[in-house]
Amino acid sequence: MDRRDLFDRTTRNRLLVADVLDGLAPTQWEADTLCAGWTVRHLAGHLLQPVLVGFGRFVLVALRHRGDTDATVDAVARRLARREPAELVRLLRGHAGDEVDPPRVGPVGPFTDTCIHLRDLARPLGLDADVPAADWVEVLDHLTGPAPLPSLLDPGRLAGISLRATDADWHWGDSAEVAGTLEALALGLTGRGVVLDELTGPGVEALRR
Repeated sequence: MDRRDLFDRTTRNRLLVADVLDGLAPTQWEADTLCAGWTVRHLAGHLLQPVLVGFGRFVLVALRHRGDTDATVDAVARRLARREPAELVRLLRGHAGDEVDPPRVGPVGPFTDTCIHLRDLARPLGLDADVPAADWVEVLDHLTGPAPLPSLLDPGRLAGISLRATDADWHWGDSAEVAGTLEALALGLTGRGVVLDELTGPGVEALRR
C-alpha cells in the first residue's frame, strides 16, 4: 500500500473511532479496554498522540522517563486523556486528516493503531464497530512482513506457526496453522489474549505461549 492510501485509510478510521466515541455513555468512557491499565478515555488520548505531540516533545517526555518508551507512551496518553470526552472527540475529528509520518515508524504506525485500538475499546463494550477487511489484510501483511514495528509484534511470536484467515483469502507461512478471522489473527499476534479461544489449529498453543 502506498503512503497516500495509508493516509486516506487512517483519516477514515479516525473518523470512525470518533463516531464510536461520540455515541458512548459517560460510564463507558471509564470502561476497561484490551490495553491493560487503560480505559476508553486513555485510549482516546493515545490515538491523539501522533497528531498533537510532535517527535521533539515526545523525546522530552521520554527523557523524564529515562528512555522507557512504554512509560512515555502511557504518560502522554494519560495527560491527553484529562480532556473532557466531547473535547477528545472534537480533536480526533478535527485532526483526522493530519498526515503523520513518525520517525522510525512511518505512516503505517498510526494506521495500524486505528485498526487495533478501535477493537481494543469496542470489543469489551460489546460493539461491532470495525474497520474494513482490507485494512486487516494490510495490518497482517505488515505484521508478517520483513520489518514489523517492534511495538506491535514481540520477537519470535511468529516462530513455528502459520496463519490462515477464515473470512478472507489470506494465509501466511507453512508451519503449525493458526486459523481465525482477520481481526482475531491480528489481535492475537499483537498480544490480545482474549481472542486466543476464537482461534483454532495446532499452532494456537505456540501462539498462546
